Amino acid sequence: MIDRPTALIGLDWGTSNCRAFRLSLDGAVLETRVAAQGILAVTNGDFAGAFSRLVGDWLDAHEMAPVLMSGMIGSRQGWVEAPYMRLPAGAAEIAASLVSIPLGGRAMRVAPGLVGPALSGGEDVMRGEETQILGAMDLVHMSDGVLCLPGTHSKWVELRNGRIVRFATFMTGEVYAVLRAHSILGRLMGEDAHDPDAFTAGLARATAAGGLLHQLFAVRTEGLFERIAPSGLAAFLSGLLVGHEIRAARAAMPGARIVLVGTAALTGRYAAALRADGVSAVEIAGEDAAARGLWRLADEARLGRV
Repeated sequence: MIDRPTALIGLDWGTSNCRAFRLSLDGAVLETRVAAQGILAVTNGDFAGAFSRLVGDWLDAHEMAPVLMSGMIGSRQGWVEAPYMRLPAGAAEIAASLVSIPLGGRAMRVAPGLVGPALSGGEDVMRGEETQILGAMDLVHMSDGVLCLPGTHSKWVELRNGRIVRFATFMTGEVYAVLRAHSILGRLMGEDAHDPDAFTAGLARATAAGGLLHQLFAVRTEGLFERIAPSGLAAFLSGLLVGHEIRAARAAMPGARIVLVGTAALTGRYAAALRADGVSAVEIAGEDAAARGLWRLADEARLGRV
């Protein structure tokens, strides 16, 4: 079988991991690599060396293919800083703000992050998610509506006329990890396995009186009095936090349908939570959205042969 021509080498290079894609002229993924080589794992700032180890053989085999990177690789701690750009922003604006990395004669670019007003005042930022958002829009043919990218720092995004006009960050995943590992709430918990019934119970508790800081202590008392088994307490905590996130996000960005972008485990939980609230959800793998978004930006910027 003859391999299709490589039109783009794209990297979604985050804090902990890096996903690399070899893409065809029409955006099809020809090959994918995933490595636990996020920017924090790069020693002495040797990003060029890490880059070569990740995709050096691709570079040698496809000398004309341009390179486009997104994510924390463009942060102040990354290879080169690609400054945040202000909302509203669509593919055209983001593509126009790509930053070059000099490495031989190859076209190499890094995507900028985005900055906009936070719901509570001040600023909110994203870096890397913007590329997944563009990819998700392309995959589901969406120009208006609401997306959610659940994760360590969940992002809720409002789209209008094919542009990102507003977004909000919720530290749900990080708060869960901290409480799970470093608070008294984790003392009674069993392994971190998903329990749908306990998760649903957490979602329900999020609608009760007292607010999050009061409701969090229920994770301990439900375990103390054996209302929830140790194996379900982590899922109860997850449901509680996700429930509060969804209520706050939907109050700011209501919609009858939400597009979820991320891992199957996370988007599945959020889809279940949204269904319980009468909202339909479309799930897209984060990897697929990232690859498509990189191709979309490269196409908009007319990099190389894309």
